[in-house]
Amino acid sequence: MSKFTAHSADDIAIATIRALAADVVGKANSGHPGAPMGMAPVAHVLFTRFFNANPKNSKWFNRDRFVLSNGHACALQYILLHLLGYKLSMDDLKQFRQIDSLTPGHPEAGHTDGVEVTTGPLGQGFANGVGLAIAQAHLGATFNKDGYDLINNYTYVFTGDGCLMEGVASEAASLAGHLQLGNLIAIYDDNHISIDGDTAVAFTEDVEKRFQAYGWQTLHVDNGDSDLESIYNAIAEARKEKNKPTLIRLRTTIGYGSKQQGTHGVHGAPLKADDIQALKTKFGLPADQSFYVPKETYDIYHEVAARGAKLEAAWNDLVSSYGQKYPSEYAELTRRIAGKLPDGWEKSLPVYKPSDAAQASRKLSEIVLSAIVPILPELVGGSADLTGSNLTRTKTMIDFQPESTGLGSYKGTYIRYGVREHGMGAIANGLHAYGGIIPFVATFMNFVSYAAGAVRLSALSKHQVIWVATHDSIGLGEDGPTHQPIETAVHLRAIPNLDFWRPADGNETSAAYYSALTRRHTPSVLSLSRQNLPNLEGSTIERALKGGYVVHEVEGEDLTIVSTGSEVSIALEAAQKLNAEGVKTRVVSLPCWSIFDLQPAEYKLSVLRSGAPILAVEALSTIGWQKYSHEAFGLTGWGASGPYKKVYEKFGLTGPNIAAVGKKVVDFYKKKGGEVVSPLVKAI
Repeated sequence: MSKFTAHSADDIAIATIRALAADVVGKANSGHPGAPMGMAPVAHVLFTRFFNANPKNSKWFNRDRFVLSNGHACALQYILLHLLGYKLSMDDLKQFRQIDSLTPGHPEAGHTDGVEVTTGPLGQGFANGVGLAIAQAHLGATFNKDGYDLINNYTYVFTGDGCLMEGVASEAASLAGHLQLGNLIAIYDDNHISIDGDTAVAFTEDVEKRFQAYGWQTLHVDNGDSDLESIYNAIAEARKEKNKPTLIRLRTTIGYGSKQQGTHGVHGAPLKADDIQALKTKFGLPADQSFYVPKETYDIYHEVAARGAKLEAAWNDLVSSYGQKYPSEYAELTRRIAGKLPDGWEKSLPVYKPSDAAQASRKLSEIVLSAIVPILPELVGGSADLTGSNLTRTKTMIDFQPESTGLGSYKGTYIRYGVREHGMGAIANGLHAYGGIIPFVATFMNFVSYAAGAVRLSALSKHQVIWVATHDSIGLGEDGPTHQPIETAVHLRAIPNLDFWRPADGNETSAAYYSALTRRHTPSVLSLSRQNLPNLEGSTIERALKGGYVVHEVEGEDLTIVSTGSEVSIALEAAQKLNAEGVKTRVVSLPCWSIFDLQPAEYKLSVLRSGAPILAVEALSTIGWQKYSHEAFGLTGWGASGPYKKVYEKFGLTGPNIAAVGKKVVDFYKKKGGEVVSPLVKAI
């Protein structure tokens, strides 16, 4: 099928894609027509000659994965999905960028059938593609047998100048080269245009040499506008390379066929009506018809879809045969594809008594991982060069590395991400998007901020990524303000569909992991201490799983202190002092706000009840606590360098000082008079 002739059905299909891109963006009066028009030839060649997928079952596990990293070109992806017969009608194309449509302004995973990952923020999709490729390499190495090449798909990424300017793409590309991911093919739309104009103003590096230095194979096509044979040959050559990812630099003309082709004017604005008509006339299409698709174009793409359905049917037969010969591996693979955890896995979670030794919650996290990793092989972990500090590599794990390095194998479940936090987070999104894997990644809490773009897309895309974020407060001590995360928790707690856990002891740490592993559509950040934390009276996994609970109860209280993490034990010390002085004080641990918010109103109001003032205590910024407390004591500025106990003393985060603050709060509300109503009454 590699033969291409002038004025063929291929040319008509490419012209149709270009015209549809102009129509889709034109009707919406919003969007980016230029890149879809420029990349129409490579999209057509890829999807009609190489791409293996079944539009009737977009979740076929061994399908090829396609990522549109330059997500502003989403009109191209929507057009292809429509032509192939995914659940995307012509009416959906006409609703491009409208509220509640299936064709939003950038591709969204889980929203539009056939979209693998959410892209738009540039570079994210490129890194997601690396994650998808790692997942295939790992699962293929784990489950494939002689004669049963069950998991062998390719990942194709369309990327552009903007993506390759972003640091997250550089981080991911560097790691992909090291990992020798021969199943990854990135096609670079080298059109020399960004929003500011010609890329000559800011982006003049030799991209091919850069990627060669990363360890990639690089190929190029000088005429991406019409040389279909060269495009075909480049992709075919890329597929032959098994030990390097490939970058194909494709020289294209943005907005090809438009009066504004080759300029930034066609990058992010619809074409004028007369330009669209002239373009259609030039390509031999009816100038007076919008959203026109010739029957022969539909026929080509329906043939592709039929081919995909046959491929899946053959694959299903192969899997059935595999199940007869390798029943245990088959059971494990199908369980993981279904996203089900093994029965009874939670029984392995550690349980603690108050008499058990105090330990840092990062160490408690390591104990949990050591218990569950052997039971949950779908856990694929890693750290951004902080393994010894994050305590994330258990004794049973081996590294995910090419065997040629002598450092591990593709069967390994521990990824050495290097100092690449942002790339790590975006790669983890790709790992989860592939299926059969629950990724966990690790760094210092402060450096989760480096990965903010990826964390946000985890939440938006419903990727179950677990962040092990250690050294989570001024309690890290001597490293000082540069490393002490004062504001980070505020940001993470504000992200919709993200669970931020700050456990106070061993049982709460086990609860955090239970929640993170069972909340299949929500990412979690586990905020963990460097310093030792005592195990609390009254804490249990079950109670902590409510997100908040009373850890010390009294009746007829004068004050409730609510806290999280390392400050809960300080709150308990303060309460003990206050109670001894006749100020009745109860203490609430609130390890996860978002989980607590999901509880019934009656329960929440029993924990943070009316009748007495509520004082929040946390060694972080106090922003956000007004939802749960009347007053808050914490950090109003940066931390300080020094032994952690001295730092806590400097900022008044000690039992005696919190007791003194609590007295002032009680006195203030007594003088104020009137009923003290829980802030949750308004919130609920």
